[in-house]
Amino acid sequence: MNDVTRILSAIEEGDPHAAEQLLPLVYDELRKLAAARLAQEKPGQTLQATALVHEAYVRLVDVDQGQRWNSRGHFFAAAAESMRRILIDQLRRKGSQRHGGARRRCELADDDLVDLPLNDELIDLDDALSKLGANDPQAAELVKLRVFAGMTVEEIAEVQGKSPRTVKRNWAYARAWLGRELAAYDQRKS
Repeated sequence: MNDVTRILSAIEEGDPHAAEQLLPLVYDELRKLAAARLAQEKPGQTLQATALVHEAYVRLVDVDQGQRWNSRGHFFAAAAESMRRILIDQLRRKGSQRHGGARRRCELADDDLVDLPLNDELIDLDDALSKLGANDPQAAELVKLRVFAGMTVEEIAEVQGKSPRTVKRNWAYARAWLGRELAAYDQRKS
């Protein structure tokens, strides 16, 4: 953990070689995070955990962007956010007219259409999360850490500097808010 913090500081200072030292130290944890995230996706996801880790890592250690991380936990929270954005971008790209839009795939061996719809639930969640972030940024951050980073209440409490009880209370609020918002999305689609 000490090495990771030291290397993160070196990256902040613009050391181009520090990023090369960081990947071996955090790769296994990032890979587990990506695999857990992709396991929650619907079947048909073409992105592999390794590719997701590499894409997120490239975004995180981009020296030109000058990211700052307060701690190891902050780095992994940023990694989870980066992975979430990559998945959302991929879903939106797949849903665009240019990439087939609402067309359905069909098996070449069969005449039946295979119904593999775009994962609208994830896009709806992202839209609702953006709305929550505009109203309550801390609640949105809590959802990202809990849902996308897979962090426990205790880990989030440590990262956010709050008590586990406060995190649990905020988690209940955020879940209720998102549930109401997602129910409104479902009603509009019907």
